[in-house]
Amino acid sequence: MRREEDTEWTRREPAPGSPPRVIVVGAGMAGLSTGCYAQMSGMRTRIFEKHVLPGGCCTAWSRDGYLFDYCIEWLIGTAEGNDAHQVWRELGALDGKTVTNFELFNKVTDESGRSVVFYNDPGRLEAHLLEVSPADARLIRSFCRDLRRFTEIELYPFLTAPALRTVREKAATLRTVLPAFRLFWRTAATPMHRFADRFEDPLLRKAFRNIFFQDPEGFPLLPYLFNMAAAHHGNAGFPQGGSLGLARSVEERYTSLGGTVSYRARTEKILVENDRAIGVELRGGRRYYAEHVVSACDGHTTIRGLLDGKYTGPRVDKLYDELLESPGTLFPAVVSAFVGVEGPLPEADAHSTTYLLGAEEAAALPGALQDSLVVQLRSRYSDGFAPPGKSVVHCTYFSDYTHWADLRRADRRRYREEKRQVADFVRTFLGRRWPGVAGRIELVDVATPATTRRYTGNHNGSILAWKAFSDADDLAAGLVGKDRMRLPGLAGFSMAGQWVGMGGLIRAASTGRFAVQYLCAELGLPFRAHESTGTEPWHPGRLGRLPQLDRWYAKERRGS
Repeated sequence: MRREEDTEWTRREPAPGSPPRVIVVGAGMAGLSTGCYAQMSGMRTRIFEKHVLPGGCCTAWSRDGYLFDYCIEWLIGTAEGNDAHQVWRELGALDGKTVTNFELFNKVTDESGRSVVFYNDPGRLEAHLLEVSPADARLIRSFCRDLRRFTEIELYPFLTAPALRTVREKAATLRTVLPAFRLFWRTAATPMHRFADRFEDPLLRKAFRNIFFQDPEGFPLLPYLFNMAAAHHGNAGFPQGGSLGLARSVEERYTSLGGTVSYRARTEKILVENDRAIGVELRGGRRYYAEHVVSACDGHTTIRGLLDGKYTGPRVDKLYDELLESPGTLFPAVVSAFVGVEGPLPEADAHSTTYLLGAEEAAALPGALQDSLVVQLRSRYSDGFAPPGKSVVHCTYFSDYTHWADLRRADRRRYREEKRQVADFVRTFLGRRWPGVAGRIELVDVATPATTRRYTGNHNGSILAWKAFSDADDLAAGLVGKDRMRLPGLAGFSMAGQWVGMGGLIRAASTGRFAVQYLCAELGLPFRAHESTGTEPWHPGRLGRLPQLDRWYAKERRGS
């Protein structure tokens, strides 16, 4: 940034007649979205990001020519003609990109080799499940009947902040919801565990729990049906370039609108004067000022750290005092093992398979929370993830954050040994299932929940913040709809991201849109949004200087 531009942000008072300045903390999807919409609405913005990359959890890293994609498994909004897609078009996220759609959501295989394939097409799914277990015909038909109904419904409330929706918008939502109210109510009130336990076939009892790769525990039927229906319409695909590609595209959109991102710029404090946020202080003491501050980073860090716990209320206190450490309130953390393989992968295997493990085998996975391992053939998701003639596999499992954090803090040697234990397990596991592959594995790179915490700041390494349908769900919804993403007693400040809008990339992006809409309403400015016109074909070079990332992660890996 040029010196005169920097001076604009280090000056306490804005220049006379200049547009409002907005500082955004965090260049994850919510922060970038906030910046884009604020720029479109005539504000001046600057984003401060502690990492060297945009995206937060929506990221990837490179090693020896491989690109390890960490985040996206499916992205809601990849098909045209719905509000989620409109958000991505406004953010330039899909500019010039192809989208990969799969005919199945996930495959689940038990210890004996029996498998269930969760096809996105209701008819094909029903026929397959009836072959697996004719005795469960009634339940199978019930699930597939509901899935057909969901394929006829499109409800993506991501364009207008709840408190600002017009009568016409509310009426349009009612026209969608009312005819299917009983369906929504019944599937939202039926826990997947209770539904799955009714199957006679033991494989189906376990498989239905793992449609979302591993069992999120506590989810009802509704999100499974919603996401499978979206995938059936090609609206839950995988964008070319993957997670970092998505973040880079939104970053390009933001900078093209005149915004600036400062990397390696860790915010240590939100500056407050007379109960109004006036700017931020970075590590090293440098201060920057603005008329409004938006925190789009970890919720606990924001409330208890950057603001020193001074601005809370009943809703915030219940979330961050009572529920934050309660079992089942946060979405679990994961261990990721990326595998670089010389040559191709088995053509017959699904792009994503959950393998159910026996108790003894599962016990060999350090910190595992469930008896399963997810194996995804990432080379089929997008081009550019592996050097020519090579392939990438991504193996994951839900894991206990405390196990890894305590180990890393108390005994780095044992921490590294357990990471090697994960790598050895994956090598052996893949070698048994794919004869000949073990000898072609070139590397295994392991990231733990402690790694996620270090890179993103997410509390307990959670990948999706508050768990949907938990006790935190209604409270978080209240932060958006009732509190307008503000904290009690603090003016000039908003929060955005998964800690207020719940998990998922489209939800994170929509919170940036909502935060700017609320701010525009407060300042008396018109909210403006328009679609990106970018058409340049996507290519891996737009991810950035990968050799530079290699050196960065090699340095970080020594302490990871």
